[in-house]
Amino acid sequence: MQVKDIIQALQLTPRAGANGLDREISGGYVSDLLSDVMGHAREGQVWITIQAHKNVMAIASLKELAAVVLVRDRLPDEDTAAAANDESIPVLSTPLDAFEASGRLRDLLREG
Repeated sequence: MQVKDIIQALQLTPRAGANGLDREISGGYVSDLLSDVMGHAREGQVWITIQAHKNVMAIASLKELAAVVLVRDRLPDEDTAAAANDESIPVLSTPLDAFEASGRLRDLLREG
């Protein structure tokens, strides 16, 4: 499954990094604690968070994540969007909260 395949189900709006919508998704990770994501997220996962600052992209790039989903209609900071575009890592926003977004992502990945 690719990032572009989850856009409708998670009510996602691409905000930056649109060149990466073909990235393959291996799973998901939900956390707002950057050190937790750095220590436990795996390559290809979609990171669901409320954090929207530039450090998010540093970790997303380091961990080679498939995408970052900002919940509750959060928008990426200007620096975050620029880094997402440079790294081709999509930053998407959703009106859903983290609980609902992660549940829907899990269901999609199970369906396959």
